[in-house]
Amino acid sequence: MRLWIGGYGADQGGTAVGIGELLAGDADAGSAGGALAFAGTAAEIGGSPTWLAAHPSLAVVYAALEGAGAVQAFRRTGDSSFARLGPAVRIGESVCHVAVSPDATYLLATCWGDGRVVRVALDAVGRPGAATIAASAIDPYVPSDPFAPPVDPGSTATDGAFDLPGGGIDLADAARALREAAGPEFAHLVPDLSAPEDSLAALGLSAGGLELPRRASGEGDGSDAASDTRSVAAPERVSRAHQSVFLGGGLIATTDLGFDLVRFWRSGADGLRLVGVVRLPLGSGPRHMVRHPSGHLYVLTELSCEIFVLGPDRAGAWRVLGGTPLSPETRAGVDAAAELAASTDGQFIYASIRGLDTIASVRVRGAGDDLVPVALADAGVTWPRHHLVVRDTLLVAGQHSNDVVALTLDIRNGGLSRPVRRTEAPSPTCLLPAR
Repeated sequence: MRLWIGGYGADQGGTAVGIGELLAGDADAGSAGGALAFAGTAAEIGGSPTWLAAHPSLAVVYAALEGAGAVQAFRRTGDSSFARLGPAVRIGESVCHVAVSPDATYLLATCWGDGRVVRVALDAVGRPGAATIAASAIDPYVPSDPFAPPVDPGSTATDGAFDLPGGGIDLADAARALREAAGPEFAHLVPDLSAPEDSLAALGLSAGGLELPRRASGEGDGSDAASDTRSVAAPERVSRAHQSVFLGGGLIATTDLGFDLVRFWRSGADGLRLVGVVRLPLGSGPRHMVRHPSGHLYVLTELSCEIFVLGPDRAGAWRVLGGTPLSPETRAGVDAAAELAASTDGQFIYASIRGLDTIASVRVRGAGDDLVPVALADAGVTWPRHHLVVRDTLLVAGQHSNDVVALTLDIRNGGLSRPVRRTEAPSPTCLLPAR
């Protein structure tokens, strides 16, 4: 089986030089049961393609160039080679994930650094074009009304669901109304809360993409690949979009790790329209999601190392239905959950925990809304950044140990073997099966 590997490059303190190639047994095999081998670099980039996504029907791969804050498309030109397809499109600070719509008319890019969710149009050959920024997230734990009591930090996740529109105050509109009421003599005393960065014109939006705002001297960008504890060490609450998932029927979910939110969208002619928000517990840090065959959405929280189960009620509003901690062994501020993957039959969910360097096996029960941890296994790597289920094999990318390992899955009880195969790979952060 042939897979593409994304990783950290020199601009982020890593050793990758582009998109790598991984072989698991024979290149054309449908399973990953054979020997592992890193086969070299398929596309030299000179940056950090930390996340990869495939076009659903064309031989095109999209890379989130995290250090450059851009997305680049690559067209496959041979078994083990790629060529750039169009120019890189500027997206936002520390873009960390891309996902392609099922109809291949656009892709979504999410930015850990500045919280942007950006829709990028795709043409008939998969080339990225115009970019449109979605509405910024609003921190549900900071009241819009300055005289309102603070949100109870101990509130449970299940009370944090609501629909849009309705609920929430637009601070920019409120400030504008106050300036008008104050009149020309005192209007200057009311701050203008319509931040310039929220203006597409100010962001330099064009057919070529977005110009990134300059970072103030001394600001951190979370690009230290030696630790990648970006969210764990965050000194303040900042919007940090991390992943998008297409749920079917035109519905999209995105996580905001910094504001503890899962937001729901629909795509239209003018961009993404926000249709719902679910608030998770304060400081939980929703990172990645998996849509289960039951229709439920499983959300992995990086900071609290939990999985939450989300589902729609009868009115279609998404809510938290349940959840579970991954392990009592996790340490707050030290361990950080990274990735979710479902077994082929959907009976188990596998979640990685960096720091502990383990993989948690979680059983799915009932109608898909009941999760029960069953085992905690050694990941076999240091800082397991990403993992992938291929039939009865779990491939795990070790970002800090510079390797990929294969573990055998026990389909009866969800258990994992110790690593049975291993290969060196430069700073791997993402594994994508080749089409």
